[in-house]
Amino acid sequence: MADRTHQGDGEGIRTFPFPTELAVGGVGMQVGPMGTDHSWHADAPLHRVHRIDFHVVMLFTGGPVRHMIDFAEYEASAGDLLWIRPGQVHRFSRTSEYHGTVLTMQPGFLPRATVEATGLYRYDLPPLLHPDPAQRAALQASLDQLRREYEDTATLPLSLHTAVLRHTLTAFLLRLAHLAASSAESSQGQADTTFTLFRDAVEQGFAANHSVSAYADALGYSRRTLVRAVRAATGETPKGFIDKRVVLEAKRLLAHTDMPIGRVGAAVGFPDAANFSKFFQLHAGVTPAAFRAELR
Repeated sequence: MADRTHQGDGEGIRTFPFPTELAVGGVGMQVGPMGTDHSWHADAPLHRVHRIDFHVVMLFTGGPVRHMIDFAEYEASAGDLLWIRPGQVHRFSRTSEYHGTVLTMQPGFLPRATVEATGLYRYDLPPLLHPDPAQRAALQASLDQLRREYEDTATLPLSLHTAVLRHTLTAFLLRLAHLAASSAESSQGQADTTFTLFRDAVEQGFAANHSVSAYADALGYSRRTLVRAVRAATGETPKGFIDKRVVLEAKRLLAHTDMPIGRVGAAVGFPDAANFSKFFQLHAGVTPAAFRAELR
């Protein structure tokens, strides 16, 4: 199975694709027990920093478990959920034992309407979730049903089996999305379509495009409409949202690769190293070199 590195070179953070060949029937999801031998790829030790291009949801039955996601260490206990989204840099703990159920799914396994309804790309929501007993019981029951449907490959033809999985997965994700939204520090409800499209466009284009007007034009919105939508969904301006994503990517590359600082700047849209250093220091409070040194 192929893996990718940032900008196509060997110095970037390795990105591993969804392991389709390990999924039952080759469908775009997997669900089953967590285990120490689970891996996305034969060459991907889970305790090393890496990215994945699919979603992972872990429901824990034991703990505590420490897990790093985008420079933050999260500690999950029994009954907690951890939701890792595509592109996030993360690392499994060497010392923690992972017990519970893990769900993985390709972004394209669900239709667009379901993706929006379930908030699959709400990167503003917290990855660690603490359901109350009633929420936990409902999520566990929904996940158990999904696992039964996933493992039952004998009673339906593949096309119907896949359709049932999509519907059952949607039911679980709707519960999960409700929990994630209600767990946010400042609940602002589901993002509207304008913000959803903007967020997706930024995720695809932030390395080359930092212009609010360019995103507005590409999406067919006025700048004022985009400002209103982003502020309503996140409390910040579109420019602030873009800059935050650029800084996060720069931090990932500075912390987890040996790319020269000038190349890190170029990778996030700053061909001039001096401009990148000024931008990074303005938003991170330290120079790129100082940030890297603090983590080495």
